[in-house]
Amino acid sequence: MAIPLGDWVLALDGSALPDKALIGGKAWSIARMGALGLRVPPAFVITTRACAHYLHEGSEPASLAREIAAGIAWLEQQTGRRFGAGPNPLLVSVRSGAPISMPGMMDTVLNLGITDETEAQLAAECGDAGFARDTHRRFLDLYAHIVLKSETALAANGHPADWRNAIAAGAGESVPDAVEEQLARAVHAVFESWNSRRARRYREHHDIPHDLGTAVAVQAMVFGNMDENSGTGVLFSRNPLSGEPLPYGEYLARAQGEDIVSGKHTPQPLEALRTHLPDVHQELLTAASLLEDAGGDVQDIEFTLEKGILYLLQTRAAKRAPRAAVKIAVDMVAEGKIDPSEALARVSSEQIRTLLSPQLASGAAQGAEIVARGEAASPGVGTGVVVLDSDEAERRAANGEAVVLARATTSPNDLHGMIAARAILTEQGGSTSHAAVVGRALGRPCVVGCGAGSLSALAGETVTVDGQNGIVYRGALDVVTPHENDDAALRQIAAWAAHQSTVLVTSEHSNGASVRFDENIEQTEALIAALEPGATVEGALFANDDKAVRAVIAAGAATIVTSPALPALLAAAQAAGRE
Repeated sequence: MAIPLGDWVLALDGSALPDKALIGGKAWSIARMGALGLRVPPAFVITTRACAHYLHEGSEPASLAREIAAGIAWLEQQTGRRFGAGPNPLLVSVRSGAPISMPGMMDTVLNLGITDETEAQLAAECGDAGFARDTHRRFLDLYAHIVLKSETALAANGHPADWRNAIAAGAGESVPDAVEEQLARAVHAVFESWNSRRARRYREHHDIPHDLGTAVAVQAMVFGNMDENSGTGVLFSRNPLSGEPLPYGEYLARAQGEDIVSGKHTPQPLEALRTHLPDVHQELLTAASLLEDAGGDVQDIEFTLEKGILYLLQTRAAKRAPRAAVKIAVDMVAEGKIDPSEALARVSSEQIRTLLSPQLASGAAQGAEIVARGEAASPGVGTGVVVLDSDEAERRAANGEAVVLARATTSPNDLHGMIAARAILTEQGGSTSHAAVVGRALGRPCVVGCGAGSLSALAGETVTVDGQNGIVYRGALDVVTPHENDDAALRQIAAWAAHQSTVLVTSEHSNGASVRFDENIEQTEALIAALEPGATVEGALFANDDKAVRAVIAAGAATIVTSPALPALLAAAQAAGRE
């Protein structure tokens, strides 16, 4: 067991793995990496139970401040540094961590613990006053946005006193002087982000319960912005776009993790790290292989280099594009890493529907005008009218209009527009940015890094987005609809699903009596209630609605006729797998 520091806080010493429901996925991954002997900055975790108490009672548990102080004392002991003091100051990150991965949905504060005093001490320690000043600005910027809910912009070459004054003027309150108060407020902000609009929309879209709550991981900072041998990056143990069994990632020198995730900076391919620091690159690949084997799934790994030393910050099962999800599931069965039942659990009906959705017809792009190019971040084809605002995208989509959301870069506050859009475009960022990760999770075609100022002129125009090749075409291009039997990997998924399913799912119309369903929800409920055991049901509804599939199975249906059949077949197999 990790070291308990009271009723609400655990120190993650790598001795064991506490329940993920208690400590959240981020802290669980920290504990697991430590248990595997990998180099991880020390951390403690405030549990999901503390979050539930805070959200229910409107205040933190009485003993939480004392337990957090004990956690900080433990970090000081582990690092030989002091929080809010010198000569070697300890700075910490404050990160959310739900039991189920919700990438980019909740809040993070980095570099907490820096003050005018500790900035000077950090500068003296590393011999670089510019690095220390940059770290101070980064903290104030995140604290203002996340905790004080201020949009105040801080000039890169300013002074901390000017930054603090600007924040106070914009937010109506000042950044607290005491680092202990800063930490408490940051923890509360992470708790509160659990019920943010974007987080609730994400959970509703993915059928994640609202009552899980988030843990808060407090981890000693390492600095990717310290020198030329420092940097940050994201590594996938397999390609999350294609599913190819090759490492895939991005690296940004002299940067911190938020620089990549936010999409405000466009990183380099991971090859840049291999060229600059080949030994560190190999150490990273070895760790990725170890973590994939231990987790039995593709890993999404965040890492930081400080003065050429590799630190792993977190790992989680990677979000992957629909094509990659199918290929990885089939490949991992062939490799003996998972069984067919687990493979079926890792592919969603929504991903199958995306794969069977329209694609560019052969020759359709020949002669078409290209209006933007960028990095392919999530495959597929989407056609719609370009809109530049997420609220507008949601509103117009609700009125039946096909829209493409184009932004300079997306943030968690754009989730509702991303859900509504047929495709997503950004001017900045790379294939591990927020837009790319969420686009893959939603199965939306996505092209990122199209260039500053490249998309605003497209507002109001109809475009076709090719997420596979990173190209945006003017107008609506011709598309074709793939068939589920034309792909070997889909045929394999179908064979496993047919074996596991307790009902027959087919696209062949029945010659006998059947009950026909349409999209009318009132009629659907009445028809389900009247079903007799062994009934055959028909309708396009079942290809598009997993809940309807589960409902008719529960009511006793023996055969489901729909086209395409595979999404409904997979839903039926997954229902049987849960029994």
